[in-house]
Amino acid sequence: MEVIDVNDRIGFAAEFAPRILRIKPDYKVPLICMEPGQEIKPHVSGRGVFYFISGCGVMTVEGKEVEVKAGTMVFVEKDETRGIRALERLTAFAVSF
Repeated sequence: MEVIDVNDRIGFAAEFAPRILRIKPDYKVPLICMEPGQEIKPHVSGRGVFYFISGCGVMTVEGKEVEVKAGTMVFVEKDETRGIRALERLTAFAVSF
């Protein structure tokens, strides 16, 4: 078992880079901390679940834009394009498998 306090891992930078909370051969859990205007360009990846902790932004899945905010959870299937753009300071995590 491993216990992580996500609040201790939150941090923002001038250039966005995910903070990997845990990685194993069959899954990865990145922490996403974005300043307003930062984005993850739409890309194809594996199946994923995204949970938004704070802030708001826009998530694009297969070309469809969805507003996301604290408490929003988005499920993305394998090979679907996905991207995120922060409208205000945004924190989220994903579980990709």
